[in-house]
Amino acid sequence: MEKKSLYILTGASKGLGQALKNALIKKSGSCVIGVSRSSLKEERNFTPIQLDLEDSESIINRFSEIFPDGEYKEIVLINNAGWIGEIAYNGNLSADSIVSIHAVNVIAPALLMNAFMKKYKHHSGSKIVVNISSGAAAKVVDGWSGYSASKAALNQMTLIAQRESELNNLGFKLFALSPGVIDTPMQASIRAANPSEFSNLSKFKSLKNDGELSTPEAIAQKVLYLIAHPNEFKEVLQDVRKF
Repeated sequence: MEKKSLYILTGASKGLGQALKNALIKKSGSCVIGVSRSSLKEERNFTPIQLDLEDSESIINRFSEIFPDGEYKEIVLINNAGWIGEIAYNGNLSADSIVSIHAVNVIAPALLMNAFMKKYKHHSGSKIVVNISSGAAAKVVDGWSGYSASKAALNQMTLIAQRESELNNLGFKLFALSPGVIDTPMQASIRAANPSEFSNLSKFKSLKNDGELSTPEAIAQKVLYLIAHPNEFKEVLQDVRKF
């Protein structure tokens, strides 16, 4: 009997995560575990886990559910969940928002990536981590200090984890993937920002009005291509607009 493929996906209820979930459960021989703050229904090939990724202790307590035992053809972790956070200048940010954005965008994927690599380091099949990052990680965007800094941290964590895997011959393939600008609820939050706290507001409104946003379904197919052809991509930092 052919082994199945295991996909562990965060942020499975909305936007790109929802599109990835819908695409992955259609793949033959797939087992998908979807982590989300919202409640999702169990489906064929899909096991939902309701979990708030701001709650680090709850993540740790549920590692055994998120990372099951078993023999699989391939095991893939997609750290897709992310948050734009409060769009405001330094000096105007709430303390809670600073804590929250780093909990979701840095601490949660760090915990999950570490647990994934610990759990499956001896797995003989394909082992892939895709951390959904952002081009903002390398840009100075006013109002986005938390988002840009958290995605820069995610990139660096991924680069180091890949290097460590290579040094120890663990066989993991890790990517930090910039998905471009997608028509998701996060973009709606960006367009609702206060113009006095975000000088790029008109640009993001124009992207929507001019139909220049990618669909979640189109970007999901790019992510699936990356997972299916990891050896075509030599660099850890990737951008969907370049393949």
